[in-house]
Amino acid sequence: MAADALSDVLRSIRLNGAAFFDVTVRAPWVLAAPPSSECAPFVMPQAKYVIEYHVVTKGHCWAGLLNQAPVRLEAGDILIFPQGDGHVFSSEPGMSAEPNLDIYRPPDDIQLPMPIVAGSGDGEEARIVCGFLGYDASPRHPLLDALPRMIHARAADREKGSWLDLFIPVAVAECANKRPGGESILGRMSELMFVEVIRQYVEALPRTEYGWLAGLRDRQVGRALNLIHGAPAHGWTLEKMAGTVGLSRSSLAERFNCFVGVPPMQYLTNWRMQLATEMLQDGVDSIAEIACQVGYESEAAFSRAFKRSLGLAPAAWRKSRLAA
Repeated sequence: MAADALSDVLRSIRLNGAAFFDVTVRAPWVLAAPPSSECAPFVMPQAKYVIEYHVVTKGHCWAGLLNQAPVRLEAGDILIFPQGDGHVFSSEPGMSAEPNLDIYRPPDDIQLPMPIVAGSGDGEEARIVCGFLGYDASPRHPLLDALPRMIHARAADREKGSWLDLFIPVAVAECANKRPGGESILGRMSELMFVEVIRQYVEALPRTEYGWLAGLRDRQVGRALNLIHGAPAHGWTLEKMAGTVGLSRSSLAERFNCFVGVPPMQYLTNWRMQLATEMLQDGVDSIAEIACQVGYESEAAFSRAFKRSLGLAPAAWRKSRLAA
């Protein structure tokens, strides 16, 4: 797999993690989570998009998307909803409930993750750490669009000694002890957890799979993605890129488009715009400097390309973002 491309795009998304709930439940029980768009204003008001994740630290439960068959989760399993869909957790399959948005408004003086106790029975106890990963990327990154609505990272499928196995006891300890800095530690670890789950997901894709993620593993397409992400400001042409990866121009264009969904040069432009939006939002470099850094010979050429992609000139886009 062209791992450098994957690392590059994961870095560029700038995830901001938070472990929000420490849930203790005793069967029978059922809890519903709303779409992240509904709770994001309370849990991560600065994020444009929010991903929800859950880590089962004790016992087992069932969970899944609304109106779809749930999956069984065991201790150590991780469940991620990359598109922010609403979902249900329960002690048994087939149970339903309505989301309670009030729990997403914790008191200002409480240290996260906030403890929640649910279930009135005397059945098996389960414990789940629930959190969010916020990101603010415009235009929306192709990696995030390529991910499924739900990713189930089973503890039983992990290699012995996986880094993810270290996340569970640390999460439990931080939830129990509430030490100073615990929120920050869990937030940073949840970001790393997401990266590792995505890496394992990509590695496990069937060899017959097509799509942006599968393209990272294809020898020529993966190399082309590495070239684009490794040197986006380089004066790439289709001919140069094809020669570097060992294909003809037509073969590269066809193969790249088959996996990624757009031709190589269009993908390069889209990626340059992604990088440019990050630099504009940082508010440090001038527009002329940004134009040079993302591969344009003049500020005018960059401004035209930027406006075609995002609908605003770079200066107007930066002003609107900084004002927000």
